[in-house]
Amino acid sequence: MTQLFKVKCSIKAYPLNFKFEAGTSRGVLKEKITYFIQVTSDQYPGIIGIGEAGPLKGLSKDDVPNFLEQAIKILNLVEEMEFHASQEVLLNQIDNMMLHEFPSVQFGLETALLDLINGGQRKILDNGFYASGSPLPINGLVWMGEKDFMERQIDQKIEQGYDCIKMKIGAIDFDQECELLEKIRSRFPKDKISIRVDANGAFAPQDALGKLERLAKFEIHSIEQPIQPGLIAEMRELCKQSPIPIALDEELIGIYGRENKLQLLESIRPQFLILKPTLLGGIIPTREWVALAQQTNTGWWMTSALESNIGLNAIAQLTSSLKAEMPQGLGTGQLYHNNIDSPLSILNGQIFYDTKLEWNLSEILND
Repeated sequence: MTQLFKVKCSIKAYPLNFKFEAGTSRGVLKEKITYFIQVTSDQYPGIIGIGEAGPLKGLSKDDVPNFLEQAIKILNLVEEMEFHASQEVLLNQIDNMMLHEFPSVQFGLETALLDLINGGQRKILDNGFYASGSPLPINGLVWMGEKDFMERQIDQKIEQGYDCIKMKIGAIDFDQECELLEKIRSRFPKDKISIRVDANGAFAPQDALGKLERLAKFEIHSIEQPIQPGLIAEMRELCKQSPIPIALDEELIGIYGRENKLQLLESIRPQFLILKPTLLGGIIPTREWVALAQQTNTGWWMTSALESNIGLNAIAQLTSSLKAEMPQGLGTGQLYHNNIDSPLSILNGQIFYDTKLEWNLSEILND
């Protein structure tokens, strides 16, 4: 007989402090407030399940002034529910709460509850990443900033053994960005270093194709979200005409239901999808995007949304469970001065779970 259980919940804000000013086309990031959800149950004495709700400022649907107040209301409802100690039933119970306006809370809840029923050892799903230390290839992320700063990051990533570099573009002068790309490509052919670029919707629709044609000279693997989301007809034409494969990112936020997702993919016909569980509503919606990507012959990879190592661990385990192959966007654990110490480690352009290291949760556990 399936064990049923009820939980007690709490949530705690935690400021993550960047090691540098992280530039994007939407502005410069110095701090990110994230929230840790803790769940306990009489049926699991002495065990604490932990998940992360990390809304991304200016992008998440749940980036709202009263986020904490609304999250507490959701957790109060959760405390009234009775859960099944079965992974898939539990995930469906959370998904059926229809938390579409609070996707990061859904992902944090899923993670906390799965962690609880798996013994509070930060195991979220059955996967090779956690169980056997199977590494995941990742791209080296180069943030926007002054040209010299970006150049130093590129050199550092290549020295660290990355063979896939992702560069954020669209904030500094486009000619300078092209110079940086030309410099990378002059040193490393595409069979040595794969280059991805992310415009975060910064290109004007009327200029986008011309810029993509210029970027194509550098044998770019793909470009993420060249124009702002919601311009379906314009994005469809770009995907049809672009000499560089296009990946949808922000375009996927707020799209719920299998039919709506399929309609978007069939309307735009992108070459790739960028999947961020924190922004998409957690595990089940992300799995649905992957299934539809496979159905429509669309490539995909997973990317973190600047979570701490708690959220990053959950995303990496989900990625591993989905048998991802190409480099993932999971290298953000090194961004913060005060990240949560964890077994997540990066070596030679791969992230892996090093069981010789331990979690240090003293900063986030309730007093």
